[in-house]
Amino acid sequence: MQKKKHILLLTTGGTIASVAGGEGLEPHRAGIMDGQIDELRAYYDITVRDIMCLDSSNIQPEQWQQIAEVVFACRNDFDGIVVSHGTDTMAYTASAVTFMLPGINLPVVFTGSQLPLLDVLSDGPGNLRTAFAMAASGHRGVFLAFDRKVMRGCRAVKVRASGFSAFESVNARYAAQVSNRGLEVDEEIVQTGAAAPQLLTQISKDVFLLKLTPGLSPDIFETLTSMGYKGIVVEAFGLGGINVLGSGLDGIRRAVEKGVSVVVTTQCLYDSSDLRVYQVGNKLLELGVIQGRDMTTEAALTKLMWALGQGVTAKDMPALFAQSLAGEITI
Repeated sequence: MQKKKHILLLTTGGTIASVAGGEGLEPHRAGIMDGQIDELRAYYDITVRDIMCLDSSNIQPEQWQQIAEVVFACRNDFDGIVVSHGTDTMAYTASAVTFMLPGINLPVVFTGSQLPLLDVLSDGPGNLRTAFAMAASGHRGVFLAFDRKVMRGCRAVKVRASGFSAFESVNARYAAQVSNRGLEVDEEIVQTGAAAPQLLTQISKDVFLLKLTPGLSPDIFETLTSMGYKGIVVEAFGLGGINVLGSGLDGIRRAVEKGVSVVVTTQCLYDSSDLRVYQVGNKLLELGVIQGRDMTTEAALTKLMWALGQGVTAKDMPALFAQSLAGEITI
């Protein structure tokens, strides 16, 4: 009989472990998940560890660091790790942990649910089964499993607030999908190579996400700079369009001159920002603005936070953002 894979389940709270309380759904400890875990033990040798019990709206960069630290400490004791997490900020956490754990030597799979696990119609059991299957697959890297699909952690975006197909892999193929043949892994998507695992959790919270709107005052950039922000991710129009008429570029120019890293992505969910296509974009490139290319907003934000935390300077930031560290951009 084939030996069962040893899988560690790290629980952090979220809807999957919630029960109804006096003020709505409240996350509880992993005991809520015991019934489902007992069923999965027929297939896997499972160790469960509660590391926090939070609604994911309350998960901050400090919790990203905590999750990464636990994963790194346990990396040689298990065949794979599953992290149960609330869905609202799971894409941010999975993306941040991706950058914090370069070269991680086992599968780390985030999952959750849209309905609590104790609900008879919950999507939680299926999501856990997919996550455990990916965790047992031997394909190293950080992933997110949901609705019978597995995607890179740095490509996942929550696209639905209540539908079961809550997450999509944006601008990248799925790493794996469940079919009538079981878990089918896309070998070209999963991480390859043999780099030594590292734990690089230092991160800067001095990064602001700005959604561009018509009529937005360019003074916003000077305001953010004066507040101490070291990085700004701008969700621009289309391929990266920003108002350049009048004083439209002045605020960005002053921010860049003061050493603020400005990354431009697009408000469009799919496709890539490309500042080289239009005059407005080329003017931004001349100022030293960084292209976000086809990164998700979550990946652009967490990559910038992580890079600043690692001490990457504004001068070197464009070169870093031109590299794909974990499949977050298409080169």
